[in-house]
Amino acid sequence: MSRTRTALALGTAAAGAIALASVTASAAPAPVAGSTTVTPAGHDFKAVLSGKATLKAGSVTVTCTVSVSTGTVPAAPGNSNPAGPVSSPISPPTYSSCTSSMPGVTPTVTTSGAWAVSMQDGSPITATMTVPTGGLVLKTTGLASCTVTAAPTAPASVAGAWANGSPSSLTFTNASVPVKVTGGFGCPTSATASVFNAVYKVSDVTDPAQDITVGP
Repeated sequence: MSRTRTALALGTAAAGAIALASVTASAAPAPVAGSTTVTPAGHDFKAVLSGKATLKAGSVTVTCTVSVSTGTVPAAPGNSNPAGPVSSPISPPTYSSCTSSMPGVTPTVTTSGAWAVSMQDGSPITATMTVPTGGLVLKTTGLASCTVTAAPTAPASVAGAWANGSPSSLTFTNASVPVKVTGGFGCPTSATASVFNAVYKVSDVTDPAQDITVGP
């Protein structure tokens, strides 16, 4: 076989191998989520804001210093999932004692709908808060009248992290939340997403001597 034909054959074989490798790689299944167990099963819990929560849309930042939500760990065996996260419905978080970065503007936050939080064991332990469609509405009055609606067209997943402790904590760091902003002068109407930061301390209400923990 001539050098030209040999090179051509080798090139064709190499191209085939690369194509096969590409198909094999793209067809590889996604990693399977590990098991998760939240305890104590069936216990009520309360999440209380530690410090402050901030919601930034465009150049406007709203800061709240009071926020509370409650929920219940699923009863056994629902508190354990052998291949994924464990989800718990929670009450719509309340937000009060809020201020705005815009002078002369007073913000008010209202929440509604079916909220939830899910935990996935791992390193680190991850948490996802589900905001229902239109589940959070921020309105400002004063020098600027704006309305910011979170999850305006569909439920939104807000990524966070969980840390076991006494009490345990749920942290959201620069988490992205889709929003729609309406209003006049001074309102960040071009913003389509906001940045959410908050740390919640989560305690066991059913038995304060115990802690809400996430494990495998």
